[in-house]
Amino acid sequence: MTDTILVPVELPDPEPIAPVLVRDLAPLDIVVMGHFAVPEQTPSEAARDQFEDEARATLEAVAEPFRETSRSVRTRLVFGKDRATAIDRVMLEEDCAAELNPAPTEGIDRILVPIPAVAEFSRLPAFVNVLCEDSTREVTLFHVAEGDEGRARAESIVAETREGMIEAGLDAELVDTRVVEGEEHDEEILRLADEYDAVVMYQAESRLGDRIFGTLPDRIADRTGDPVIVVRRDYETDEFAGSGEGAT
Repeated sequence: MTDTILVPVELPDPEPIAPVLVRDLAPLDIVVMGHFAVPEQTPSEAARDQFEDEARATLEAVAEPFRETSRSVRTRLVFGKDRATAIDRVMLEEDCAAELNPAPTEGIDRILVPIPAVAEFSRLPAFVNVLCEDSTREVTLFHVAEGDEGRARAESIVAETREGMIEAGLDAELVDTRVVEGEEHDEEILRLADEYDAVVMYQAESRLGDRIFGTLPDRIADRTGDPVIVVRRDYETDEFAGSGEGAT
């Protein structure tokens, strides 16, 4: 079964998707979602009545490069006031395994993979593999050890995850690991993400500050200007997952 990835764009003036990403995502089923932001005082249906034809034509133009490379490409047009809620809803309705936060790029040499405080998952390696190109020279599995989680356990998690990544088809020479200890989980990831060309990570638990500051994947994309793939969780959290890395 082919995984499905959601590619959301903001209408009416979306940025074109980088050809590199169109090519990399070719093995996947694609759902291109156009979100047309509606002012608070304007009914969504009124905006749809006024702008639907133009918005749909623009969305189809964004989707066209994917149609030339991918087996299955669908589009969804949403008029609304809450982009994050629209993305969550469409991901569930279309059974998407991941979301791409697209960004301009000419190539992906280094990929950062923040991992949670568990090593029992299967979905993440497929999306790391998708972004690996001939030019890719490094995939770093990164974990922040917080609270009661000791460094030995953290090192065990990244080592086991590395083995799983290699078993899933990644080149062993590409995959390295990195562990830091600290209480600034998000900041550690943000700082390191600056050094990479793309990030692949599990969705983060919702937090009170997300509405103000954005989710961690959103902040990574905003800070680095690089593409971020956010993968739906397929693992059970453990005693270390109440906050921080376990909630990634």
